[in-house]
Amino acid sequence: MIPSGIGFMALATTDRITGDEIGEANRQNKTSQVISYAGSVYGLAAVTGAFYFIGREKHDDRARETGVLCAEALIDSLIVEGALKGITQRARPADGIERSEFFDGGSSFPSGHATQAWALATVVANEYRDRPAVQIAAYGIASAVSVARFTGHKHYISDVVAGSALGWGVGRYVYSAHHRQAPLVTMQFNRDARQYGVGLTWNF
Repeated sequence: MIPSGIGFMALATTDRITGDEIGEANRQNKTSQVISYAGSVYGLAAVTGAFYFIGREKHDDRARETGVLCAEALIDSLIVEGALKGITQRARPADGIERSEFFDGGSSFPSGHATQAWALATVVANEYRDRPAVQIAAYGIASAVSVARFTGHKHYISDVVAGSALGWGVGRYVYSAHHRQAPLVTMQFNRDARQYGVGLTWNF
């Protein structure tokens, strides 16, 4: 946590410099905007629905479960990200002289697109651990969305890094909470030896 905190502070300290530098480049704006659509609530909701309904149609329990967990991760990430935006109120790169400042009525920190994209990507990657191509695609798209939010002048680097880490944590929590096994209690006895006991098995 300490190295991560130091790294984040270093990014936050240099955000205005890096933000102003990327702000001078406009060629990539259209591409960044298109990529950002993949991380929007509508785009991610479409992915969630596709997993669920295709899973139902094909009788694929894993795809259907992925859709359900993606919906939960999307809702959780929206709540957490919205709360942090309300607390930090960081000004966006386009907010003029107050840009990059915290507690100034903005909504830059953390990046919502990055948070939501990484939350869904983590769920998908964990559900399909046996398919490296799916994992690479999921994390690759989430990474592209995160980068696009910076290159599209919508967020600072620390915004997307924090959002990505937050989304990964939410996705990991949702997946782990669903797959956590309850303790198994078994009675053990041997009448001949008059021995009795209780066995406890817990996988975590």
